[in-house]
Amino acid sequence: MRLAAIDLGSNTIRLLVADADPGAGLRPVRGEQVIARLGAGLAETGKLAPECVDRALAAVREYRDRARTEGAERVLVVATAAVREAANREQFLRRLERELRLAPRVVSGEEEARLTLLGVVWGLSPVACPFCVLDVGGGSTELLVADGARALGGVSLRLGVVPLAERFLRADPVDWAEYTACATYVAGRLAAEAWPVIRGLGPRMLVGTAGTITTLAALDLGLGAYDPARVQGHRLARDAIRGLLVRLGRLHVAERACTPCLEPGRADLIIPGIAVTLAALEGLELPELVVCDTGFREGILLDAVGWMPGRSS
Repeated sequence: MRLAAIDLGSNTIRLLVADADPGAGLRPVRGEQVIARLGAGLAETGKLAPECVDRALAAVREYRDRARTEGAERVLVVATAAVREAANREQFLRRLERELRLAPRVVSGEEEARLTLLGVVWGLSPVACPFCVLDVGGGSTELLVADGARALGGVSLRLGVVPLAERFLRADPVDWAEYTACATYVAGRLAAEAWPVIRGLGPRMLVGTAGTITTLAALDLGLGAYDPARVQGHRLARDAIRGLLVRLGRLHVAERACTPCLEPGRADLIIPGIAVTLAALEGLELPELVVCDTGFREGILLDAVGWMPGRSS
């Protein structure tokens, strides 16, 4: 069955069209993404801004049409942190239903982590167990410890790169005092909310997914253009991330935006993303993480057809 997933994130909107089978898993047909910054200003106002809503609706409309052109029988729209937290979420959802004839689903942080785990296990299996999945998003960060596809426990934190950038990182290029304040805040949140749950589950490795971490992997590899096959399974060392922080932090945002594999819309957000990634590695006392290009949007489609690891077609 050919399906499409539209991941309606707080920063990025992603499309994946794939042939999905409960035994074989996925055969990707088309994947795209655009940075729409749906969650911009949400931390201050509590609402999705009109201009952000319009950008998101335009992106979803384009991806819906593209999915149908590719022959998708169903288009699954799944929204995460920005929509679930917004006071005007119902108005936004009604516009998706009325104007685009779509039936959006808003997932909790826990469900977001579960679907991400499914996509990670499909893309990277086997991995050392237990392992911790780190999903650094625009509006939230999820950490989930798993033994294979079995979740042992996790947390979802309202700790996304969009509000972190808006709150802490105003100078261009980076003011290192501002970065230190951001990193200290992130480490404190993880110490209070994540480590009491995560550390006790004894993860032996960290698997990182989503845009911040896959971008860092591409930069570490020196890719001229993003290559998911090269990124998948790449071991990203803590020291290499620190080196990228220094290198990127010295550049103005406009200069960062010209860096290969670093999209213009992510140029200001990569710095708080690094703060979260480093805090996770340091908190778990791990020297590196394993990068996974697959995750949430793959999990949406795998879950829709009932795929489970170990099931053969």
